[in-house]
Amino acid sequence: MRFWKRQELTEEERRWRKRQFRTHVIYAMIFLSFTSLLLRAAYVQISNGKAYRQAELSIPKARIPVLPQRGWIYDANGQVLAWDKPSLSIVMNRYSTTSDATYRHLASALAPVLHQTPQALYRLMKSDSGTIQVTLAKNVSLAQVAYVVEHQSELPGVQVIQDYIREYPYGDLAGQVLGYVGAITAENVSRYQGYLYSQKVGETGVEEQYEPLLQGKPGYELVTINSAGNAIAEAGEIPPQNGDNLQLTLDGHEQACAQMIMQSMIQKVSDKNAVENAAAVMLDVKTGGVIAMVSYPYLDPNWFTLGTLGQHAHYVSTSGAQVNNAIAMVNYPGSTVKPANLITAMKAGLVNPQTTIEDDGYIYIGKSRKNEDEGFAFGAVDPVEALTVSSDVFFYEVGLWLGKWFGSSATQGGSWPAQDGSYQHYLNTDLAKGMNALFQGEADFGLGYKTGIDLPYENDGAFYILDSRQGNRQVPYDLKASERSIAKTGEYVNYGSPASLADAAIGQSQMFTPLQLAEYALALANRGVRVTPHVLQAVYGPNGTPTNGAKPVSTVKPKRTGRVTAPDWQWNLVQRGMIGVTSSPNGTAYGAFAGAPYQVAGKTGTAQIMLGGKPTDNSVFICYAPADHPQVAVAVMAPGGGYGAQFSAVIARQMLDAYFNEHHAPFMPKNEWTDTSIPANWKSSPAYQIPEQSP
Repeated sequence: MRFWKRQELTEEERRWRKRQFRTHVIYAMIFLSFTSLLLRAAYVQISNGKAYRQAELSIPKARIPVLPQRGWIYDANGQVLAWDKPSLSIVMNRYSTTSDATYRHLASALAPVLHQTPQALYRLMKSDSGTIQVTLAKNVSLAQVAYVVEHQSELPGVQVIQDYIREYPYGDLAGQVLGYVGAITAENVSRYQGYLYSQKVGETGVEEQYEPLLQGKPGYELVTINSAGNAIAEAGEIPPQNGDNLQLTLDGHEQACAQMIMQSMIQKVSDKNAVENAAAVMLDVKTGGVIAMVSYPYLDPNWFTLGTLGQHAHYVSTSGAQVNNAIAMVNYPGSTVKPANLITAMKAGLVNPQTTIEDDGYIYIGKSRKNEDEGFAFGAVDPVEALTVSSDVFFYEVGLWLGKWFGSSATQGGSWPAQDGSYQHYLNTDLAKGMNALFQGEADFGLGYKTGIDLPYENDGAFYILDSRQGNRQVPYDLKASERSIAKTGEYVNYGSPASLADAAIGQSQMFTPLQLAEYALALANRGVRVTPHVLQAVYGPNGTPTNGAKPVSTVKPKRTGRVTAPDWQWNLVQRGMIGVTSSPNGTAYGAFAGAPYQVAGKTGTAQIMLGGKPTDNSVFICYAPADHPQVAVAVMAPGGGYGAQFSAVIARQMLDAYFNEHHAPFMPKNEWTDTSIPANWKSSPAYQIPEQSP
């Protein structure tokens, strides 16, 4: 047998072989490890993947609401009228089981900082156990924030978050137009399906009208919940979607000027309590945009959002300041309806440029005597002069002619047509048709019915007729029902009087809102074209504003809602008469517009009313200017203000001056030009100070 001799290895070779062995062992271990991991992953993904995914999805999560920022409201010049002021709140997150002792410790530590008692704060912390987050204090100071931050380790679950407070930086400027926000209540919760109970919603004005645009959508912080029902960790965030920003047609400068003008006029009245409510409206003639809308008494929306309403509770509850008188107050328009009624009479062929009536200061209708206001007797008047001097006798005749009551004068009472037979049949036929002609002629201009403005709580107007069964008291007259009945049967049963025709012709048998009168003035300026009034101009996205160059999401286009057709000679005649009101020395508003560097077409109105059980006058004025190329239409109404020429016309003149100076009209003196900013003296003016100082 042969034996091989084993070869002896050198020391270097032996070391090299040992290294090789160890390397192979390590590689083998790595291979086995990865193989095990792959096999395990395959087992998890293939065999039990569905179960694990279901388990992940089934881990309970809770959502902590994050409120959106409500959209801001801007005026036509880009000035902020309402905004969500960022504020800081201190909250406590109940992410895990917290002992009662911890609650008491936190309450004791935070009570002096938050200016509460430990007991009250403890009860707040323990309240509403179904929520994960409880608000301990809102709109906190920097000192309070600093305390929480510096003592964070000693205040488990307590943190500072950003919140919002709705604020109106100019107080009562256009307060009723803007409206205010409030909490969701048991009474209105059904209107806000899908809202969080903590969200504030618009209650009046633009805030209510455009609630869906302004509100935005809440976001959420997600937290996981353990088997005990406690939040244990954050799990992500769904950011809120802020509300859209709105730009209004409202001109903040003109609005402030108009409110100061109105307040100043009321303070000049000898009986400062005579005017309890008043309103003024300025519209853009071409677009229908509301440039200014004044409702007196004034209202500061901040009282409802900043918690100061209690300081003004008596004022709010007794003044009626929460009502927007421009769209909700209805009252007699007086002679302001005469231009519309003159158009109706001319279209019916009853009046032409040569028509002349002898105004002796009174007229008989049957056995009743109807007098000219203040005992005036204007003599022979034609249609232009009748408007200029506001001859009641001329328009008494116009109303009677439309109702086919002929022969009334200063010496005789006139009569109905013989072919009508009985007096009652006359009332049911020709008188009713005359009333309809007058009222429908006014309605064609937008009077008597809601304008459709984009604001809540607008009121209709009303029409009336004397009722002989009730001592010739005025009772509501249903214009639409009368028109339907006459179209069907030729009659509308009523118990009126031909005196109703005369009253209606001079604005004593109908009631309208100031906004309806402004729309009427706009239609006169446009020679019969009606445009729906509106306050919204443009909508911007959450990050867009009128001043940052963003493009609006949408804009409001002028909406024509009707047209009163008449030949040019009739419009020319009416305009001449309305220009005479302000430009002729005989004009009823000549004193208010004397020296004006622009021409105005206007009409005064003075209606006899009862206020507080006492007889007084409703002061009314409508106009458009400049008369040759109209830009704006104005209506002013002030029950208790006296004659239209002495109160409302003066307000309208000053409003027009303010507007043309702001827009640097070439006919205004350059040294009186202003800019578009809200006047610097706004907050020091009585218009701002009087409501703020009210109890």
